[in-house]
Amino acid sequence: MEHNTRYDVQALRGDYPILSREIYGKPLIYLDNTATTQTPLQVVDTIRDMYTGHKANVHRGVHTLSQEATAMQEDTRRLVASFIGAESSDEIIFTRGTTESINLVAASYGMLLEPGDEIILSVMEHHSNIVPWQLMAERRGLVIKVIPMSDAGVLDMDAYRSLLTRRTKIVAVAHVSNVLGTVNPVKEIITEAHKAGAVALIDGAQAIAHLEVDVRALDADFYVFSSHKMYGPCGVGVLYGKRSLLEKMPPYQGGGEMIKSVSFEHTEFAELPFKFEAGTPDFVDIAALHTAIDYMTGIGLANIAAHEEELLTYTTPRLLEVPGLRIYGTAPHKSAIISFLIGDAHHYDTGMLLDKLGIAVRTGHHCAQPLMHRLGITGTVRASFALYNTLEECDSFVAAVKRVAAMLG
Repeated sequence: MEHNTRYDVQALRGDYPILSREIYGKPLIYLDNTATTQTPLQVVDTIRDMYTGHKANVHRGVHTLSQEATAMQEDTRRLVASFIGAESSDEIIFTRGTTESINLVAASYGMLLEPGDEIILSVMEHHSNIVPWQLMAERRGLVIKVIPMSDAGVLDMDAYRSLLTRRTKIVAVAHVSNVLGTVNPVKEIITEAHKAGAVALIDGAQAIAHLEVDVRALDADFYVFSSHKMYGPCGVGVLYGKRSLLEKMPPYQGGGEMIKSVSFEHTEFAELPFKFEAGTPDFVDIAALHTAIDYMTGIGLANIAAHEEELLTYTTPRLLEVPGLRIYGTAPHKSAIISFLIGDAHHYDTGMLLDKLGIAVRTGHHCAQPLMHRLGITGTVRASFALYNTLEECDSFVAAVKRVAAMLG
């Protein structure tokens, strides 16, 4: 089959043993990449090497193992800073994931806000970019406003500008919608926020493995993402924050690692980035994140994006041939995510039947219930692509959807 991919997809698939599994006697076709990507052997090998050759707690240890583990963690911090265009590695905070990164900003920066201050979110946000702000709004007497969108899943920028006031303090928006695939105009969103005197947090969970991200070009105040959505291990996330903001913010948690000195009368906190990294970090998986970033950059983010765009543009019109199938999220600029329903069939039934045919998709509200309410539905079937998916898999997926649609009448 002809395609334009600038790397050997079939060769790379050998890095993922799970892709050779069978489900109900059918070859696994993994299309749940928005929830989590699969992990290549190179990353798994780093985890094994850390546990078998370098495991010791990081920082302050004078012995060789501790020095090695510390060096690996801080090498990753420097690589992450370079990968996203941060000015300094001190602006990179390691967390447990995107969710904790957002909670950290909401809980810490939120303490600087006054009753009546306003937070702007969008209607397409993941629950992890809604609930932390609601919790802080309840504590501090803050007001939450919501940017609406068109039926195609495009944010209404005029409405956004009208929501901004002198009381707006934070704008928090997804770079890419985890349901619709919409790539939001985050640079423009950030610029407008800054004009109003507000700071902007961008949820990059769905962008970081699919788009080239430059936080300084965007002028983002905060940018957050998770390792497990970028071919890395679970349990590691990143918070990028501008140094000037992070220095003003109070610590999120207290404990070891984040202190300079402690007495029962007074505690002096550590410098950035350690002020926000209480306790023993997941230094094993942080080292493995380094390998994951090396893996992606070795292939090339532009090459990955071009491949996924090809899969999206190949599959979308073929799916639309299925009687009664409708796609949610038709923005002109979107990532390789297809959310759909077939006639009156329940999304769960469709997903269960596709699983019997070896195809892994996600069903439900995708942690975006306000978006589902806006669309007038309870959930969708979501297929999402990654660097290892193939056009042949797309053909099998479309054939399976046609078969399921016929079964469901």
